[in-house]
Amino acid sequence: MDQAQRAEVSSTRKLKKKKRGADRPVVFFDFSLLFVILFLLVFGLIMIYSTSFYLADLKLGKPDYYFKKQAISCAIGLVGMFVTANFDYHRYDKLSGYIYWIAFAMCVLVCIPGIGIEFNGSRRWLGYGPLTFQPSEIAKIACLIFVASVVCKMPKKINNFSKVVRTIGMVFPIFGMVAYTNLSNALIIMIISVFIIFTASKKYIQFFAAAGVIGVAGAILIMVESYRAERIDAWLHPETATKGFQVLQSLYAVGSGGLFGKGLGQSVQKLGYVPEAQNDMIFSIICEELGLFGAIAVILLFVLMIWRFVVIANNAQDLFGSLLVVGVMGHIATQVILNIAVVTNTIPNTGVSLPFISYGGTSVIFLLAEMGIVLNVSKGIQLEDKDEA
Repeated sequence: MDQAQRAEVSSTRKLKKKKRGADRPVVFFDFSLLFVILFLLVFGLIMIYSTSFYLADLKLGKPDYYFKKQAISCAIGLVGMFVTANFDYHRYDKLSGYIYWIAFAMCVLVCIPGIGIEFNGSRRWLGYGPLTFQPSEIAKIACLIFVASVVCKMPKKINNFSKVVRTIGMVFPIFGMVAYTNLSNALIIMIISVFIIFTASKKYIQFFAAAGVIGVAGAILIMVESYRAERIDAWLHPETATKGFQVLQSLYAVGSGGLFGKGLGQSVQKLGYVPEAQNDMIFSIICEELGLFGAIAVILLFVLMIWRFVVIANNAQDLFGSLLVVGVMGHIATQVILNIAVVTNTIPNTGVSLPFISYGGTSVIFLLAEMGIVLNVSKGIQLEDKDEA
């Protein structure tokens, strides 16, 4: 067989192979989003150790105590992300009601004295022995799935104000249970729900009325508990308010970081000045140790994550998948904005953690489960084969 014949046979084989694969869609998987998730997890573990090792060693004699606990939670969360990334998200549509009421039952149990576990004056946990979790974190993902399922069943009717009110009303039982012990997470649940409905609706004026109702309800809930009113006072007058110490120290940390920070592990404010710095106020330590450069880098990573959510939602296989991603996007964006706003004293202290970075086992486990759902939706996106174009 001469060279010309060999070339003709090779060309024929390539053509047959191309025809065989002509009907096979090119499966998409968002590796960019996966990279951002893993980077934030690793960065979060580094910052948790840097932020907590001094006080953990002082109080518990174990400088890596918080780091190890968070690392275990991250490992469990990654397993959960793998499971949800390979679990057909369409099944959530049928299970949405069960998921919602299971989460509601857990939130009810938290409110019962003797069953709900109290810590630092707040009863927000369930558990047995050393194992504890926050049902409010489960409630977030449950409401996300439930509202997406409800809206999917009436995509055109959701433009009616009565349907919007009815859908929001469906969330109120779990909202009320969570608000009784944790107003900030309850508001996040409501924001996620409204965000999904807002995205699916073509009429926006009705949401101004809904926002007004939610605002009035939030103001009433704030005034019901005295500690919430004290947070308002600490926000307005951090120098003189009795509860303004944490906010004031956080501002000192943010301001002292400068452009490039004092260096990783060199924070002064984490040495007992910022209480529980590894939790909600960890962004202030990031600003102190890594400076404005580090703070902007973290914000840009979250912006990149949200951009990937937008891409996946716009190209999702169906409306349900798109709304699931929109709900996760609303969740992440809300928590990031609220956390940074609290650290910079732009809004009153809400007790909202920074996703993937703040210390919190239940939070990171269910955040990663949500990421698995988004990645699962991304796998349904079909791309055109460039070789056939």
